[in-house]
Amino acid sequence: MRSRSETLEFALLGLLAQSPLHGYELRKRMISIYGPFRVLSFSVLYPQLRRMLDAGLIEESLVASTTRRARIVYAITEKGSARFESLTDTVTPDTWEDEGFEIRFAFFSPTSTKNRVRILEGRHRRLKEKAELLRGELEKSPVGIDRYLEEWRRHSLESAEREIAWLEDMIKTERK
Repeated sequence: MRSRSETLEFALLGLLAQSPLHGYELRKRMISIYGPFRVLSFSVLYPQLRRMLDAGLIEESLVASTTRRARIVYAITEKGSARFESLTDTVTPDTWEDEGFEIRFAFFSPTSTKNRVRILEGRHRRLKEKAELLRGELEKSPVGIDRYLEEWRRHSLESAEREIAWLEDMIKTERK
């Protein structure tokens, strides 16, 4: 994904490919993908939905409610489905960076096996590079470096190594 807007578009199209949803439910599901510590505000969500409506990727309809005012429900269009399919077929280096990988992994089912393997391998390479950098920083830590910074580096290295092992298992599974 080249930009946050494209990443958000991909995730929204992926959710709407599963079923039509109203804004609040879209936000809730996006937070479940991003995790509770990355808030997706309505001031980001609704302008993105508007851009997607203007581009013809989604459509909206009013749905009556017995307890509240009518809700706007968003649904993917044929053009939106084609765009989502095109995005799942595209693998770039951004795909294996932290945010891009999380979003792509959340929608791995509609991604082809070949592209799933490419994404996993790219993420694996990226984390191996990161682990080597962290290992080097730990080995060259100057005397007197802040002990908390050193612990953070150690923690980051351990996290990267755990994810590398997990990725190796995922790659083996995907190749079967």
